[in-house]
Amino acid sequence: MATLAELRKERLRKLKALRSLGIDPYPAHAERTHVLKEVVDQFPKLEHKNLKVIGRIITIRRLGKIIFIIVRDQSAQLQLLISEQNLEPVNPEQSQLGFKEMPLLDSGDFVEAEGEVIKSQTGELSVATTKLRLIGKSLRPLPLGREGFTNTEERLRRRYVDMNVNPKVRERFIRRSRFWTATRQFLNERDFAEINIPVLEHTTGGADAKPFVTHMDALGEDFYLRISHELPLKRLLGAGFEKIYDIGPRFRNENYSDEHLPEHVAMEWYWAFADWRDGMRLQTDLFRFIVKETFGTLSFKINDFEVDLSRDWEEWDYAETMSKHYDGLDIFNCSIEDVKALLRANKLVVEDDDNKARGIDKLWKHIRSQIAGPIWLVDAPTFISPLAKANPNRPQTTQRFQAVIAGSEVSNGFSELNDPIEQYNRFLEQQQLRAAGDNEAMMLDIDFIEMLEYGMPPACGLGFSERVFWLLEGVSAREGVPFPQLRMEIEATTKALYPEANL
Repeated sequence: MATLAELRKERLRKLKALRSLGIDPYPAHAERTHVLKEVVDQFPKLEHKNLKVIGRIITIRRLGKIIFIIVRDQSAQLQLLISEQNLEPVNPEQSQLGFKEMPLLDSGDFVEAEGEVIKSQTGELSVATTKLRLIGKSLRPLPLGREGFTNTEERLRRRYVDMNVNPKVRERFIRRSRFWTATRQFLNERDFAEINIPVLEHTTGGADAKPFVTHMDALGEDFYLRISHELPLKRLLGAGFEKIYDIGPRFRNENYSDEHLPEHVAMEWYWAFADWRDGMRLQTDLFRFIVKETFGTLSFKINDFEVDLSRDWEEWDYAETMSKHYDGLDIFNCSIEDVKALLRANKLVVEDDDNKARGIDKLWKHIRSQIAGPIWLVDAPTFISPLAKANPNRPQTTQRFQAVIAGSEVSNGFSELNDPIEQYNRFLEQQQLRAAGDNEAMMLDIDFIEMLEYGMPPACGLGFSERVFWLLEGVSAREGVPFPQLRMEIEATTKALYPEANL
């Protein structure tokens, strides 16, 4: 079997031959009248009509003076039937190939074909091609199916190849696009305005996460990549906006898992003069809308869970749930030693720098992993909810609601804390946790406190990430994004092919 270097060398020979004929292998202009799926779906209407199609060559098969080429575009694939008798001769000015130039084509090349829509003698829907233009020469062959990759990492590293040989992977990202399009549609129809906020922040907050740090030469200062959209969007509430949202990337300097990526897309909305109960109803409707628009159903089999998003969502009280599952645990009055003992008893990781809030969260996540849902976890304790408004009748708890589906938390919302004094004190508590070694605790954002002192209306806010899509799509986080981050690696063949680059 020929090596990649040998195959590429042969294709470079063909490239040189094309150019010696005066043919531009990479013309800027291409034309088509129909995508391939239109030809397939509308064959009775289009039969015997002349049209132009564009596609990437998948296979080439020659039988004497007839050549069969299978081409594919994003929509479908189709056969080109090329005969020596009907194909026009070479026309270098148009990058047009004649029958004699057909051996200069390879799988992976892009072509534009003009001809009549017919059925071949074997009944195959085809375009009887009279003009064939080369519009993009491929120098590396596409592997045939997944067997062309030696391992999963290679497939993820060359995702552009993966999506070419596995159209189902490409279709996943069409659904991902529909997921966010439906989110925008739902919110826009309810008079929410999408307002993009900065990715670079002097102080980052809105979540428990370790940030990435970068430097801005123009200002001579370090900045953080945002871990959340929350605080800038709430500044907009203070600016007079009443319904706002943003969809975009956020960055958390943490490890990979099936549910987490350091970079991922998320959405947060904020609604002035609404409380957590208003937000819970809105988000239930939003989830149902975007899921139905994306997947066409509200019922899913996710691992061992049967999930039906159309049914009424249960509400589980945080403290009651923890007490029920951990033999009467009182999360408000227990000690860190009590929490660590429970972590060990349940074979969960105990770390030296664990504080009570982190330990309680680990215990909750252990319960969460066994919940099919959908449920709303409500009334989370104040000490793990530094930005949420407290319940007036239970000040140790907050007006917070977290959605759980198939063992995962898929959204987090609450009535927003707008008391500047209380928010300042909660930030100080978070600072104490940071000083004690918790690098995921929130930073003190004094500019945000100043905004609250000018006045922010009562409001509800909520955020969720593309983890919702990954979960319902049934894929891991890395499979759920087009180009996941991987360690930098350049294969030996590529290094040898480009010696001048000193790779």
